[in-house]
Formats: sequence, C-alpha cells, structure tokens
Amino acid sequence: MTSASPVTEQVTEPVGEHVTVDPAILYFGTPVVLLSSLNEDGSTNLMPMSSVFWLGRSAVLGIGARSQTARNLRRHQELVMNLASPAVVHHVDRLALTTGRADVSPWKACAGYVYAPDKFAVAGLTPLGSATVSPQRVAECQVHLEAVVREIHPLGAQPGDDPDAARQLAVEAEVTRVWVDPAVRLAGHADRIDPDRWRPLILSFQRFYGLGPEVHPSRLATIDEDHYRVPRAPVRA
Repeated sequence: MTSASPVTEQVTEPVGEHVTVDPAILYFGTPVVLLSSLNEDGSTNLMPMSSVFWLGRSAVLGIGARSQTARNLRRHQELVMNLASPAVVHHVDRLALTTGRADVSPWKACAGYVYAPDKFAVAGLTPLGSATVSPQRVAECQVHLEAVVREIHPLGAQPGDDPDAARQLAVEAEVTRVWVDPAVRLAGHADRIDPDRWRPLILSFQRFYGLGPEVHPSRLATIDEDHYRVPRAPVRA
C-alpha cells in the first residue's frame, strides 16, 4: 500500500505592488439606511446602518446583536429600510452616536454613544405611517422598503456555540412594499427607478460619500428589468 504524494503548495510571485493589511473594519462602501423597527411601547426606533444588500425581493442586513434594533426585530419581525441620499446626510449624522437602549453598553459609552428614546426628534425627521408593517417610515428619505423578517442568523458562531452569544446578526427580510419619491422614477415606466436621478448616500470607512455620474455603460443593463420579475404572493393591505 503506497501513501499519497504530499500536496505541494505553489507559491507565485505577487503581481503589482499590493501589500497585506489587517483593517479593523471592512466598510469599503455600502448604501446608508435608516432602519425602522418597533419599540416595546409602540414607538419607532431608527438605526443608521450600512451593512445591507439585496437579492430579488429579499434584503440581508447586518446588525449588532445587542442593539435595540436586534431586540425589536426578535420580538416584532417588521421593519422599514429608509434609503438615505446625500440630501439627508446631516439628519443621518445626528443619529450616528445614539442608541435606543437605555442601558448603554460600556463599549458604546466609551465611544460616546448616548441614549435617545425619540430618534425622529433627535434627527429632525418626520414620521410617516406604513401600509404593510407597523414601524414608521422617514418622510425625508426618497425610498422606503417595508419588509418582514424571515430569518435571523447569528454571525461568527461555531458549531456548539450559544447563538445568543453572537455579536452580530444577519437578518433576512422580504420586501412587502416599495415607496419612492416621484422625482426618482424613470420617465415612461411606472415601476422603475432612474439611476441618474436616484443617488444613494454611501458610507466608506466611516465617512459619507455620494455617487458621481455613470463611469461606463454596463452590458448587464441590456437585460430588460422585467426579465428579473418573479410572481409573488399578494401582501396584506
């Protein structure tokens, strides 16, 4: 019986002048969202966040497991993603060092966070009623995505770990209603967004940026948007 030959790892010379680094955070640039969730007293909490992406009608959001938003979503699984634009950056920034939890954690207290039970008042924003969920929308944002939570996954947990000990959560949510400012609709289409009119606020390594003009035509854009549409069950009014 012969033993298998050991696998020899091939080492290639690095191309270019890249170097290895170990950043504390990996926020290379993602859209800013004001996330609405329902507090125990029926009021709406707002959390500014930027760990979010969409696939079809589903959104995946990354949130701190000990945040007021996490507490709310575990209890009442409805939310609104209010997408921010550069026009509301000053409102967003007022919420940056606030928390909806009265028991401010030592880490947050050391970083300068303070308890703010009324986030709308702190940010100078206007609440709007929602159609399919209980948390309120933010009038000043041009895009509102109402949604319901489908799954909450602990991040970084190993087999056998207590899921309640996770520091971050990945929240899977299904969008139930989309609201947009008519100013960002694509002319001649009832259900499309004009990417030249909609400009999301972007967070890159803790700093705010906006989008510039389109840099290059996209071959992906030759596919008609309706090609992606899939049948879905009606939502409650």
